[in-house]
Amino acid sequence: MKRSSDKIGLPPGTPIHIGQRRIDIPKILLVDYNAENIRIETATTPEHLSQPSPKQMLRWIHLSGVHDVELVQNVCKPYNIHPLVVEDVVNTEHRPKLEIHSEYIFIVLKVFNIAENEGVILEQISIILGQSFILTFQESADELFKSIMTRLQQSHGNLRNSGLDYLAYTILDVIVDQYFVFTESLSEQIEELEDEVIENPTTQTLQNMYRLKRIVSIARRNLWPLRENVGRIYREPSPLINPATGIYLRDLYDHVIQINDYLESYREALSSMLDTYLSSVSNKMNAVMKVLTVISTVFIPLTLIAGIYGMNFYNMPELAWPYGYTTIMLVMLILGTIMLAYFRKIEWI
Repeated sequence: MKRSSDKIGLPPGTPIHIGQRRIDIPKILLVDYNAENIRIETATTPEHLSQPSPKQMLRWIHLSGVHDVELVQNVCKPYNIHPLVVEDVVNTEHRPKLEIHSEYIFIVLKVFNIAENEGVILEQISIILGQSFILTFQESADELFKSIMTRLQQSHGNLRNSGLDYLAYTILDVIVDQYFVFTESLSEQIEELEDEVIENPTTQTLQNMYRLKRIVSIARRNLWPLRENVGRIYREPSPLINPATGIYLRDLYDHVIQINDYLESYREALSSMLDTYLSSVSNKMNAVMKVLTVISTVFIPLTLIAGIYGMNFYNMPELAWPYGYTTIMLVMLILGTIMLAYFRKIEWI
């Protein structure tokens, strides 16, 4: 894994991969399509990438594995993508962003998955939308856009009959749908944790609570900029965005707001849950202290009596009386019973 410190001292626009290597061999998928025809193939050489798309056909290039910086440059080179944009594509720790250039729109966003160790896995998706092309970059080989490929292979529907801006919207919509799956998983875990906090909170409960708070914090930090970015896409006029696509983008914007509202409610629920946990632990501690206090209070006078008669002075009262021991034990039993009855009356026990 390379870190941002590896870029110190390099000129701006120097592409260097930052992040984890999630795939061994990068894969490039080349899709040319229009309303009548579609061609899907795997690109293997830079010359293959530089070949222009057939006349009156739109091109979508999808690259899985951005650790190969030279390959990313070869994908971007035929379309005159600025070096700073290429630098952001290979920097997988970049903040979600939107850049509107004169010839293309550059979007960076994140995909979330709950890991097997119950952590969160972040994966960066980069999208470059041009007039006759769209480039997408993904860190791993997950078939995130498999449903889009299936829809493209069907001759009917808006995807084949619309422009690349609608394809870009569809890609964003698939990613936002993944956010809903992510929030549903979070919601289920939070509901289970709420029941656990109320019924039987333990130290593991507190650890799970802080783990979920960390996941929600990471998700909010990466989803909040997307709300602004999607809003900019449909608010700011661009020749690359067809006005007919605006209504879909507004719907997407509403979905992003809804997801952010979910995360905000989760954050508040976890905060209140933490207060509930601390109150529950405090109540348990108070109950334990109450029992110990009652026991101590009952035994204090009994200890006093036993201490007095343990001094072993020769002329102590009732020391030589045959029934002295029995009488003292009976007095101690009666005294303890009276105190327990009093504590029961005032509802201490």
